[in-house]
Amino acid sequence: MEILRLPVLDDNYVFLLFDPATKTAAVVDPAVHAPVLEALADRDATLVTIFNTHHHGDHVGANAKLRAQFPDVEIYASEADRGRIPGQTVALNEGDRVSFAGYEAEVFFVPGHTRGHIAYYFAPQANPAGNLETGDLETGELFCGDTLFAGGCGRLFEGTPAQMLDSLSKFRSLPDSTRVWCAHEYTESNLRFALTVDGKNRALSDRAIAVRAMRSRGESTVPSTIGLEKETNPFMRWDDLAIQALLETSDPVRAFAKLRGRKDMF
Repeated sequence: MEILRLPVLDDNYVFLLFDPATKTAAVVDPAVHAPVLEALADRDATLVTIFNTHHHGDHVGANAKLRAQFPDVEIYASEADRGRIPGQTVALNEGDRVSFAGYEAEVFFVPGHTRGHIAYYFAPQANPAGNLETGDLETGELFCGDTLFAGGCGRLFEGTPAQMLDSLSKFRSLPDSTRVWCAHEYTESNLRFALTVDGKNRALSDRAIAVRAMRSRGESTVPSTIGLEKETNPFMRWDDLAIQALLETSDPVRAFAKLRGRKDMF
């Protein structure tokens, strides 16, 4: 299974999953349709699946036009988002399983950014039998929408700090090698904020320097990894003693709420 990162709009990423053996594709959070159709045409691929993480327009904006081109496409989204996802055909809950190219993904219910947000996690898996053109998934692949960002997390538009803390805790338990395919290029700004609350973190300082250089060359910072986020992302480090001391609380939910509040004002 190949994963293509399609930059769209100002800072969004759409992810195209391509199975070269069957010439089929799935797309995660299609904001706009034209780049998706171009990528499909380049590979002579048929779109069979849309994986939506939440209902915001910059994640579902192309659903209708893609379904018009591919009427049999299945559109997966959260049960809690019924009525908010254009063309939704399958409703998902925590622990459900979905598949593409013979690989299986677990569905995480991760409210916080929105009330119905979900994520898709493909654990490392062996090559499906008979699919000679697709190798093993050697690392896990997490498609997390706007819940976790490289160096940050999503705003709490419909959820609570406790919900977002629980959602990020699910991600924090994944293997460090898991690749994090977040839906926006916010990393440089996120790390500027992170340095204001975790400035003595050498790994964070080194990452900020590297990211500035990458962005100056026009390079993407996505995907990240769970291990890197645990080292450098303050929203995955709410229980770090230095961060808690700065925030003047050892309560995890209060610490997270204060952290998110600071970021909202940054």
